[in-house]
Amino acid sequence: MKHSYKQSLNMLLYGVLGSILLTIVWQLTGMVVFSGSQNHQFQNFLPLPAFKALLHLFHNHVFWISVLASLRRVAVGLAFAFVFGFTWGVILAISQRFRDLTTLPMQFVRMISPLSWMPIAILVLPSFEYAIYFLILMAAIWPIMHNTTQGLLDVPPSWINMARLQGATKIQVLFRVLLPSALPYVLNGIRLALGIAWIILVPAEYLGINKGLGYLINDARDTMEYDRLMDLVIAIGLLGFILDSIFRLLSKHFDWRHR
Repeated sequence: MKHSYKQSLNMLLYGVLGSILLTIVWQLTGMVVFSGSQNHQFQNFLPLPAFKALLHLFHNHVFWISVLASLRRVAVGLAFAFVFGFTWGVILAISQRFRDLTTLPMQFVRMISPLSWMPIAILVLPSFEYAIYFLILMAAIWPIMHNTTQGLLDVPPSWINMARLQGATKIQVLFRVLLPSALPYVLNGIRLALGIAWIILVPAEYLGINKGLGYLINDARDTMEYDRLMDLVIAIGLLGFILDSIFRLLSKHFDWRHR
């Protein structure tokens, strides 16, 4: 317990030190880049103006409405990605023939940038909301599918044989041996998918919508409110960090391999 507390304290101290160093690099880089600029608004990119405006941003109800809209889009897109990716991952793990048949086409589609689907999604789907869901789906499905397949394939055969010797049916083996064993892999896949979805979200929200973090960034750029632009960038990083930390803790909690 004492060792764990000391390790956590060290991680916190190093995290604070790293954040301070990042802020210093940010300040120095901004001073060098904007030193010869005649536009004083560019100074709002620097840390002090950005941090001051960040407090006002957190008290702005429009910001929180956009945060909820963005979180809803990520949640819906990620839910679709989980349903399709998890199901496909299970089928790939169970059937060697299906895995051999689909490996080449899947690798080809996986290497297509999710944002490349944007014009097609706008033309085919009934609204911009559905287009955003589709883009997040195309970005997030692959790590979930791959990790699910890998987790099921990594289950020791001796566990499966032991369950069968005890009289377990195929369904019982799947739900009581394979899936619980693969759960840490699945959670890590969801965590990776969340990170990718969060990256795709902002450019996807440049579409014809009137709320969302991507919309706010686009609006701040058009109105040349550079301090608000930097605030939104910082806020997106903070929200993404919080979401990633939640899934990291869940993955650690359910990861029986480290117990």
